[in-house]
This record gives sequence, C-alpha cells and structure tokens, in this order.
Amino acid sequence: MKERSKINKMVVVAMLSSISYLLLMLNFPIPAFPNFLTIDFSEVPALIGAIIFGPMAGVVIEFIKNVLHYFINGSMTGVPIGDVANFIAGVLYILPASYFFRKYRSMKGLTFGLIAGTIIMAIILSLLNYLVFLPAYAYFMHFTLPNKLIVTAILPFNAIKGIIIMLLFVLLYPKLKVWIKNRMNLHGTK
Repeated sequence: MKERSKINKMVVVAMLSSISYLLLMLNFPIPAFPNFLTIDFSEVPALIGAIIFGPMAGVVIEFIKNVLHYFINGSMTGVPIGDVANFIAGVLYILPASYFFRKYRSMKGLTFGLIAGTIIMAIILSLLNYLVFLPAYAYFMHFTLPNKLIVTAILPFNAIKGIIIMLLFVLLYPKLKVWIKNRMNLHGTK
C-alpha cells in the first residue's frame, strides 16, 4: 500500500509539473510594463502540489517546469537566467502559502500565505534582479539596463503577478477543495 501511495504521488507530481510547464508557455505581457515581463499561471499547479504533499513537492514541480522550459525552449542568452529567476520566484511564492495553509488548514491561512508569498517574492526578486539577474542579462546580451527598472517595473510587476495568481487560486480553491483534501488524506498529509 505504501509503495502504491509513493507511485501515485510521483504520478501526481509529474502531472502537475507538465501542467505547470504548459501554463508557463501561455504567458502574456501586461500593458505598461516591458514585454519581457510576462504573466503566467504556472505557480498554480506547484501550489496545489505543495499543499497536498508538502513544500518539497512544490519545489520539485517548479524545478521540473523550469528544466523542461530551458531544454525545450532554450534561452536568449544560452544561459538559463530567466528559468532560474522563474524557479526562485515560484519557490518564494508557494512556500509561504503552503506553510500557512498546512498550518491552519483554512481559506484564511491560505489567503494569508498567498499575501505573504506575494510580498516576499516581489521584494526578494527585486533585490535579485538588481544584484544578479539584470546584470547577467546585460552581460550576456551586451547592453545596459537602467537600475530604475527595478522600482518602475520589476517590483510592481511581481506584486501584480502575485495578486493575480492569488485571486485565481482563491477562486479555484473551492472547486478543487474536495480533490485536494482527498489527495491529502490518501497520502497521510492531513
């Protein structure tokens, strides 16, 4: 029985990773922001996995999604800067949400976790963009990016992205609640 549960968990994580990759491909820009900043909903399956199986499952889903994206789609720079940034953003977003949901087992806990994830993701990604990602893009693409881009575009964009994903997940959760709870009970993560 334990072996069957393990296989079932691997199948669900693989399925959520595939869905996450497909959702990453359905990205779109938001008017008023640079075109390289796009919204996608690929954190939703990772969030589901993190809620059902624990935070490590969400991290694995984020990792598989970004590895698939890099090897299937490649990178403008030849280096997976965007995929690393997307992985870190996803992990920063889903871990607080998973933690608070698993601790309080309520919509209130989930909402608080999603708000915390949005704030943490927006702030830490702004710092990482300033210190690592934008300088790396500038180096590999041979151009300079203005530092004001962090304040005028990246920070507000990540906050908006987090809020949009939060609203989507809060709307989806009631429809998925029974399935999620059944999976949690099946895998002993009550």
